[in-house]
Amino acid sequence: MGPVRVLFEGRYRKFVRDLPQTVFYCPRCKGRGCNHCEGFGKLTKDSVQELIARVAMPRFKARRNKFHGAGREDMDVRMLGSGRLFVFEMQKAKRPDVDLEELAAEINRRADHRIEVFDLKLCDRKRVVEVKESHCAKEYQARVRMDGVVDAAEIDARLQALQAGPRLDLVQQTPQRVAHRRADKERHRWLQLRHWQRDGKDWLVNLLSQHGTYIKEAISGDGGRTRPSLSELLGVPCQCVELDVWNILPAASEDA
Repeated sequence: MGPVRVLFEGRYRKFVRDLPQTVFYCPRCKGRGCNHCEGFGKLTKDSVQELIARVAMPRFKARRNKFHGAGREDMDVRMLGSGRLFVFEMQKAKRPDVDLEELAAEINRRADHRIEVFDLKLCDRKRVVEVKESHCAKEYQARVRMDGVVDAAEIDARLQALQAGPRLDLVQQTPQRVAHRRADKERHRWLQLRHWQRDGKDWLVNLLSQHGTYIKEAISGDGGRTRPSLSELLGVPCQCVELDVWNILPAASEDA
Protein backbone atom coordinates (compact mmCIF):
# COMPACT_ATOMS: atom_id res chain seq x y z
CA MET A 1 0.00 0.00 0.00
CA GLY A 2 1.29 3.44 -0.96
CA PRO A 3 1.24 6.65 1.10
CA VAL A 4 -2.18 7.55 2.51
CA ARG A 5 -3.90 10.44 4.23
CA VAL A 6 -4.24 9.88 7.98
CA LEU A 7 -6.28 12.00 10.38
CA PHE A 8 -6.66 11.81 14.13
CA GLU A 9 -8.73 13.95 16.45
CA GLY A 10 -8.22 14.84 20.07
CA ARG A 11 -8.19 17.69 22.54
CA TYR A 12 -5.45 20.00 23.68
CA ARG A 13 -4.84 22.19 26.69
CA LYS A 14 -2.40 25.10 26.44
CA PHE A 15 -0.71 26.26 29.64
CA VAL A 16 1.44 29.15 28.38
CA ARG A 17 0.81 32.60 26.92
CA ASP A 18 3.37 32.72 24.13
CA LEU A 19 2.11 29.95 21.87
CA PRO A 20 -0.14 30.28 18.79
CA GLN A 21 -2.38 27.44 17.73
CA THR A 22 -0.92 27.10 14.23
CA VAL A 23 2.33 28.11 12.54
CA PHE A 24 2.68 31.88 12.88
CA TYR A 25 4.12 32.84 9.51
CA CYS A 26 5.64 36.28 9.11
CA PRO A 27 2.95 38.53 7.58
CA ARG A 28 5.53 40.44 5.54
CA CYS A 29 7.34 37.61 3.76
CA LYS A 30 4.68 34.84 4.13
CA GLY A 31 7.27 32.35 5.35
CA ARG A 32 10.04 33.06 2.86
CA GLY A 33 12.29 34.87 5.34
CA CYS A 34 13.00 38.60 5.67
CA ASN A 35 14.55 41.18 7.99
CA HIS A 36 11.33 41.49 9.99
CA CYS A 37 11.42 37.80 11.01
CA GLU A 38 15.24 37.63 10.98
CA GLY A 39 15.11 35.13 8.15
CA PHE A 40 13.05 32.51 10.00
CA GLY A 41 9.87 33.00 8.00
CA LYS A 42 7.73 32.95 11.14
CA LEU A 43 7.31 35.05 14.26
CA THR A 44 7.29 32.35 16.95
CA LYS A 45 9.51 29.32 17.36
CA ASP A 46 6.66 26.95 18.20
CA SER A 47 2.91 26.48 17.94
CA VAL A 48 0.48 23.82 19.12
CA GLN A 49 0.55 22.45 15.58
CA GLU A 50 4.35 22.22 15.52
CA LEU A 51 4.63 20.64 18.96
CA ILE A 52 2.32 17.87 17.74
CA ALA A 53 3.90 17.61 14.30
CA ARG A 54 7.46 17.14 15.57
CA VAL A 55 6.42 13.89 17.20
CA ALA A 56 3.62 12.71 14.92
CA MET A 57 5.19 13.27 11.51
CA PRO A 58 8.25 10.99 11.97
CA ARG A 59 6.10 8.25 13.48
CA PHE A 60 3.61 8.29 10.61
CA LYS A 61 6.40 8.99 8.09
CA ALA A 62 4.23 11.72 6.61
CA ARG A 63 5.20 14.56 4.28
CA ARG A 64 2.85 17.41 5.20
CA ASN A 65 0.33 18.24 7.88
CA LYS A 66 -2.64 20.47 8.55
CA PHE A 67 -4.16 21.49 11.88
CA HIS A 68 -7.94 21.97 12.14
CA GLY A 69 -9.18 23.46 15.40
CA ALA A 70 -12.67 23.99 16.78
CA GLY A 71 -12.01 27.71 16.87
CA ARG A 72 -8.81 29.19 18.26
CA GLU A 73 -7.62 31.25 21.19
CA ASP A 74 -5.22 34.18 20.87
CA MET A 75 -1.53 33.42 21.24
CA ASP A 76 -1.45 35.03 24.72
CA VAL A 77 -4.55 33.19 25.99
CA ARG A 78 -4.33 29.90 27.86
CA MET A 79 -6.70 27.04 26.94
CA LEU A 80 -7.65 25.14 30.10
CA GLY A 81 -10.58 23.03 31.34
CA SER A 82 -11.64 20.16 29.12
CA GLY A 83 -9.47 21.42 26.27
CA ARG A 84 -10.17 22.35 22.66
CA LEU A 85 -11.14 19.80 20.03
CA PHE A 86 -8.87 19.48 16.99
CA VAL A 87 -8.16 17.28 14.00
CA PHE A 88 -4.57 16.70 12.90
CA GLU A 89 -4.26 15.74 9.23
CA MET A 90 -1.20 14.13 7.66
CA GLN A 91 -0.68 13.68 3.95
CA LYS A 92 1.31 10.95 2.23
CA ALA A 93 1.80 8.94 5.41
CA LYS A 94 3.80 5.74 4.85
CA ARG A 95 3.12 4.25 8.30
CA PRO A 96 -0.59 4.72 9.15
CA ASP A 97 -0.66 2.32 12.09
CA VAL A 98 0.69 4.24 15.11
CA ASP A 99 -0.08 3.78 18.79
CA LEU A 100 -1.99 6.99 19.56
CA GLU A 101 -1.79 6.58 23.33
CA GLU A 102 2.00 6.37 23.14
CA LEU A 103 2.01 9.26 20.66
CA ALA A 104 0.09 11.50 23.08
CA ALA A 105 2.43 10.59 25.92
CA GLU A 106 5.51 11.49 23.88
CA ILE A 107 3.99 14.76 22.61
CA ASN A 108 3.22 15.74 26.20
CA ARG A 109 6.68 14.75 27.43
CA ARG A 110 8.48 16.74 24.77
CA ALA A 111 6.14 19.73 25.10
CA ASP A 112 7.53 20.25 28.62
CA HIS A 113 4.24 21.35 30.23
CA ARG A 114 3.45 23.87 27.49
CA ILE A 115 0.59 21.81 26.06
CA GLU A 116 -1.19 18.55 26.80
CA VAL A 117 -2.99 16.46 24.19
CA PHE A 118 -5.38 13.66 25.08
CA ASP A 119 -8.29 11.49 23.84
CA LEU A 120 -6.56 10.87 20.49
CA LYS A 121 -8.38 8.64 18.02
CA LEU A 122 -8.38 8.11 14.28
CA CYS A 123 -11.09 9.90 12.33
CA ASP A 124 -12.14 10.56 8.74
CA ARG A 125 -12.17 13.69 6.58
CA LYS A 126 -15.76 14.62 7.39
CA ARG A 127 -14.74 15.29 11.01
CA VAL A 128 -12.78 18.32 9.82
CA VAL A 129 -15.99 20.07 8.75
CA GLU A 130 -17.82 18.97 11.90
CA VAL A 131 -15.04 20.25 14.15
CA LYS A 132 -14.50 23.55 12.36
CA GLU A 133 -18.22 24.32 12.19
CA SER A 134 -18.98 23.47 15.83
CA HIS A 135 -20.38 26.47 17.71
CA CYS A 136 -20.07 26.27 21.48
CA ALA A 137 -20.43 28.73 24.32
CA LYS A 138 -17.26 29.31 26.31
CA GLU A 139 -16.31 30.13 29.87
CA TYR A 140 -13.49 32.62 30.43
CA GLN A 141 -11.62 34.16 33.30
CA ALA A 142 -10.27 37.64 32.61
CA ARG A 143 -7.87 39.65 34.71
CA VAL A 144 -9.35 43.13 34.46
CA ARG A 145 -7.39 46.27 35.28
CA MET A 146 -9.27 49.51 35.87
CA ASP A 147 -7.76 52.93 35.27
CA GLY A 148 -7.78 55.80 37.72
CA VAL A 149 -9.23 55.96 41.21
CA VAL A 150 -11.74 53.16 41.67
CA ASP A 151 -14.42 52.88 44.35
CA ALA A 152 -14.28 49.13 45.00
CA ALA A 153 -17.66 49.06 46.76
CA GLU A 154 -19.31 50.84 43.82
CA ILE A 155 -17.70 48.51 41.28
CA ASP A 156 -18.83 45.50 43.30
CA ALA A 157 -22.40 46.83 43.43
CA ARG A 158 -22.47 47.39 39.67
CA LEU A 159 -21.08 43.92 39.01
CA GLN A 160 -23.78 42.44 41.24
CA ALA A 161 -26.42 44.31 39.25
CA LEU A 162 -24.99 42.98 35.98
CA GLN A 163 -24.92 39.45 37.32
CA ALA A 164 -28.55 39.65 38.45
CA GLY A 165 -29.75 41.08 35.14
CA PRO A 166 -30.31 39.41 31.76
CA ARG A 167 -27.39 38.40 29.61
CA LEU A 168 -25.85 41.26 27.64
CA ASP A 169 -26.50 41.54 23.91
CA LEU A 170 -23.39 43.00 22.31
CA VAL A 171 -22.76 44.59 18.94
CA GLN A 172 -19.12 44.17 18.00
CA GLN A 173 -17.50 45.89 15.05
CA THR A 174 -14.43 43.97 13.89
CA PRO A 175 -11.73 44.87 16.46
CA GLN A 176 -8.96 47.22 15.43
CA ARG A 177 -6.30 44.59 16.26
CA VAL A 178 -7.62 42.12 13.65
CA ALA A 179 -9.14 44.52 11.12
CA HIS A 180 -6.18 43.95 8.77
CA ARG A 181 -7.14 40.29 8.31
CA ARG A 182 -10.88 40.09 9.04
CA ALA A 183 -13.88 41.55 7.23
CA ASP A 184 -14.96 44.84 8.82
CA LYS A 185 -18.53 44.11 9.89
CA GLU A 186 -20.85 44.06 12.89
CA ARG A 187 -21.30 40.86 14.88
CA HIS A 188 -24.11 40.31 17.37
CA ARG A 189 -23.08 38.22 20.37
CA TRP A 190 -24.21 37.62 23.95
CA LEU A 191 -22.28 37.65 27.20
CA GLN A 192 -23.07 36.74 30.82
CA LEU A 193 -21.24 37.75 33.99
CA ARG A 194 -20.80 34.70 36.23
CA HIS A 195 -18.73 35.77 39.24
CA TRP A 196 -15.72 37.88 40.21
CA GLN A 197 -13.22 38.56 42.96
CA ARG A 198 -10.59 41.15 43.84
CA ASP A 199 -6.97 40.19 43.31
CA GLY A 200 -4.77 43.01 44.47
CA LYS A 201 -5.46 45.99 42.24
CA ASP A 202 -7.12 43.82 39.61
CA TRP A 203 -10.43 42.00 39.34
CA LEU A 204 -10.75 38.37 38.23
CA VAL A 205 -13.97 38.27 36.22
CA ASN A 206 -15.57 35.04 35.02
CA LEU A 207 -17.73 35.24 31.92
CA LEU A 208 -19.87 32.98 29.76
CA SER A 209 -20.10 33.98 26.11
CA GLN A 210 -21.40 33.00 22.73
CA HIS A 211 -18.89 31.57 20.24
CA GLY A 212 -16.99 34.19 18.30
CA THR A 213 -17.22 36.88 20.99
CA TYR A 214 -14.19 39.13 21.21
CA ILE A 215 -13.74 39.05 24.98
CA LYS A 216 -10.91 41.58 25.27
CA GLU A 217 -12.98 44.12 23.35
CA ALA A 218 -16.14 43.26 25.31
CA ILE A 219 -14.17 44.42 28.36
CA SER A 220 -12.40 47.49 26.96
CA GLY A 221 -14.99 48.66 24.43
CA ASP A 222 -12.29 49.00 21.75
CA GLY A 223 -12.85 52.74 21.35
CA GLY A 224 -16.62 52.31 21.01
CA ARG A 225 -16.47 49.48 18.49
CA THR A 226 -18.05 47.09 21.03
CA ARG A 227 -21.19 48.25 22.81
CA PRO A 228 -22.08 47.85 25.53
CA SER A 229 -18.74 46.97 27.12
CA LEU A 230 -17.71 46.32 30.69
CA SER A 231 -15.93 49.69 30.67
CA GLU A 232 -19.16 51.43 29.66
CA LEU A 233 -21.36 49.55 32.12
CA LEU A 234 -19.02 50.08 35.07
CA GLY A 235 -18.28 53.68 34.18
CA VAL A 236 -14.51 53.22 34.35
CA PRO A 237 -11.91 52.38 31.65
CA CYS A 238 -11.13 48.65 31.82
CA GLN A 239 -8.44 46.57 30.17
CA CYS A 240 -8.12 42.80 29.92
CA VAL A 241 -4.50 42.12 30.87
CA GLU A 242 -4.77 38.31 30.97
CA LEU A 243 -7.35 35.90 29.61
CA ASP A 244 -7.96 32.17 30.04
CA VAL A 245 -10.48 29.90 28.35
CA TRP A 246 -11.74 27.91 31.31
CA ASN A 247 -14.03 25.62 29.38
CA ILE A 248 -15.74 24.98 26.06
CA LEU A 249 -19.31 23.91 26.73
CA PRO A 250 -21.32 21.34 24.75
CA ALA A 251 -22.89 22.64 21.56
CA ALA A 252 -26.36 22.63 23.13
CA SER A 253 -25.26 25.46 25.44
CA GLU A 254 -24.77 27.95 22.60
CA ASP A 255 -28.38 29.17 22.52
CA ALA A 256 -29.10 28.59 26.21
